[in-house]
Amino acid sequence: MKIDLTDTTASKVNKALVQGRRAIGTPAVGMVLTLVIVTDEENAYDALKAANDAAHEHPSRTLVVIRRVSRSPRDRTQSRLDAEVRVGADAGSGETVVLRLYGEVADHAQSVVLPLLLPDAPVVVWWPVNAPLDPAKDPLGALAQRRVTDTYASEQPVRDLATRSGTYTPGDTDLSWTRITPWRSMLAAALDQVTCEVRAVEVEGEEFNPSCELLAMWLADRLDVPVKRSLSGGPGLTAVRMDTNCGPITLDRADGSLATLSIEGQPDRGVALKRRDTAELIAEELRRLDPDDTYASALRYGVDRLKTASSAHSTSSTPTVPKSEGRAGLALPAPVEAAAKAPAEEATAQAPVRREPPELEPVRKATTK
Repeated sequence: MKIDLTDTTASKVNKALVQGRRAIGTPAVGMVLTLVIVTDEENAYDALKAANDAAHEHPSRTLVVIRRVSRSPRDRTQSRLDAEVRVGADAGSGETVVLRLYGEVADHAQSVVLPLLLPDAPVVVWWPVNAPLDPAKDPLGALAQRRVTDTYASEQPVRDLATRSGTYTPGDTDLSWTRITPWRSMLAAALDQVTCEVRAVEVEGEEFNPSCELLAMWLADRLDVPVKRSLSGGPGLTAVRMDTNCGPITLDRADGSLATLSIEGQPDRGVALKRRDTAELIAEELRRLDPDDTYASALRYGVDRLKTASSAHSTSSTPTVPKSEGRAGLALPAPVEAAAKAPAEEATAQAPVRREPPELEPVRKATTK
């Protein structure tokens, strides 16, 4: 069911939601959060489709905020709110409200969104494009417990990564980080199968892909070894090569779908590492709404500390925030933590005393269970 409202208010939109639920006989229960999508007209359809697909796993009220640019100076001074309310089959497993803001009200979107938030439910704000460099200080971002950006949609992703390392606030996350979750899990599992010390790492991927930088920063932060960032034709991430004292460990994905894991002394094996669509990435981010400390630690490592194999790869002059003294308390993601916990005692007993955080040793010297 769809209800179109022209030149309306937030109060009338709320009444339309109640009217729509009554018309189709659906109670306002079962929705677990409010997802606010801030986008433009060009990208609204793709973002809303991804959100509706993710709503099958996370039923939510989806508010799509579209700021419409007025052409004439006279129109810019006239405020207007148009809304499209969707409930039932047209909204998937939740409710959808498309808000189009004209004139001065476009600069005060939070005043329109605030009355439409579900009571006593978490709020997630997602910017598919044109995300602010400091999401927590954005008026809409200030309403949310979780703020999702996508550096891949930026014109200068490496510069934005360097900037966000200084503006990070607990609750910030990036879909470019979500894209490398399978890579991080597979690499941690590979290190858990050998008793080796990693000496250097190379991360290979296409240019202007921030997921490659984030994976390289995560490896450098966790393993405390030199990491080189090299370029390839893609698609996306193509390979990670680790030089260890037991021989090379390579995870190579040339076609964007099937990867080959090579470990010295073991037969090569194929692993599925397909490139996931936006709906899968959003669904993963909505599973946990607490701050991602692992992402924060990797981001603050600093993209400018990576070794690059091409001079075309440049970073911003924005200073990088130094790593905090509390880094030892940062937890690895679940797959990595599982790979690191088992050999903790043995690796600590064999290795000399070091001045690095205690949980780095299990990742540097993984032991066969």
